[in-house]
Amino acid sequence: MSSDTVIGKTADDKGGVQETYSLDRMIQIALDLSAEKDFDMLMQKIVLEAMNVCHCDAGTVYVLEEDHLYFHTVYTRSLGIPMAEQSRNANLPPVPLGRKNVCACAALDNKKINIPDVYESKEYDFSGAQKYDAITHYRTGSMLVIPMDDEKGNIIGVLQLINSLDENGKIIPFDPAYEQIVSALASLAAVSLNNHQLAQEVTDTLHSFVEVMVDAIDARSSYNANHTRSMVRYADRFVEWLKTTDSEWRFTDESKDAFLMSIWLHDIGKLIVPLEVLDKPDRLGALRSVIKSKVDIARLMERVEALEHPENAEKCVAKSEMIETAWEAITAANTAPFLPDEKIDELKAYAEIMCKNADGGEEPLLNEKELEAITIRKGTLTDGERSQVQSHVVYTARMLEKMNFNGIYKNVPFWSGSHHEFLNGKGYPNHLTAEELPNESRLLTIIDVYDALTAEDRPYKPPMPPEKAFGILESMRDDGQIDGDLLDMFKESGAWKKEK
Repeated sequence: MSSDTVIGKTADDKGGVQETYSLDRMIQIALDLSAEKDFDMLMQKIVLEAMNVCHCDAGTVYVLEEDHLYFHTVYTRSLGIPMAEQSRNANLPPVPLGRKNVCACAALDNKKINIPDVYESKEYDFSGAQKYDAITHYRTGSMLVIPMDDEKGNIIGVLQLINSLDENGKIIPFDPAYEQIVSALASLAAVSLNNHQLAQEVTDTLHSFVEVMVDAIDARSSYNANHTRSMVRYADRFVEWLKTTDSEWRFTDESKDAFLMSIWLHDIGKLIVPLEVLDKPDRLGALRSVIKSKVDIARLMERVEALEHPENAEKCVAKSEMIETAWEAITAANTAPFLPDEKIDELKAYAEIMCKNADGGEEPLLNEKELEAITIRKGTLTDGERSQVQSHVVYTARMLEKMNFNGIYKNVPFWSGSHHEFLNGKGYPNHLTAEELPNESRLLTIIDVYDALTAEDRPYKPPMPPEKAFGILESMRDDGQIDGDLLDMFKESGAWKKEK
């Protein structure tokens, strides 16, 4: 067959003079359709091309889901309404797979159905179409219904065309010669639809995994889950705001989804960090009850000593009171926002108080581990505990790298695992520099720090007002840690504002 072989007829969108439909034209259509990335637009092109082939007034793509055919794309030229708007506002009920509807029969039997006039057809029930005609003042005449099957022969939808027209706009039967061409278009639609469904299934699986992971973090530590959700909300607002600016950095719907995915997953490594460290509300954490028990026993032993040896009563009372004073100082320091040098020196002195234990021996009020914890100058974590928390970034990257992130999601592991890196190379865990950190990593870092400073549900600190949080972020900018331009954009966007 030569490239100019005529395999059908077509007409322009206005119903003009028909032209030959060649193999070259079919090849060009296939190339155009394969290049279309927007699935809805692809379906619209296929419907329009099929309508052009047959020079008809209306077309519909049904998608098969379980036991119903659902309207996906609907277009009637004579209505004078754009195809996208018609499809969006169709609001038509799904068609059940049964013998009452011609499109359902085409799907059930995998059969092309060509009907010259639906009002004269005795084989199929067109009462529904006739009722619709009465409502819309439309006249459904001829109909061509083509099942869409994929490469495995599975029916995944139906292409239905209505009212073939002659050169004068009169309704005529569909020429059987068109069926081959329309079937080819239907096959293209089926392959595209199948690929879209498979891609959607993979995406849905990935999102389900993310939801499970966030729920797992939520079950362990509620404030971490709130932190992630807040960050996603800020990022989503920022990306939408970015569309309204003249910034060269823009997100497509796909790249936005990948970026938000990296935020959902950025703290997944915290699943491995011990909860007593991750949620440590004060300096001592679980050590507080140990020290309190030691204090109670020591004071009780001093009371026993005073009863057994009255001559030592005064000395025992003084020792008991000193231990109680030390405990009060320890309790106050445990939740203090900041410990100055003099307070730390005082705690070190109290730590050396020797306390009687239940075995009759003596031990210092605070051992090395307890003293290290209570003398943390700011925050609640010792150096070792802070290293444990910081290791979550390593675990995040390690866990995500074991997953097969491809295509638009290929950078998710890197973005997620670099949210504690700084432009000056002083971040962690890999000490990356500005040349190695893309905008996504930089923005994620800014949002992460902002929410950590302003979060209202942290057990170890009160929330910081936005103006003070931005002051700290600006100091980080001045130190070369974060991107100043992105910080200005984030502040200007208002994405950080609380919902009212």
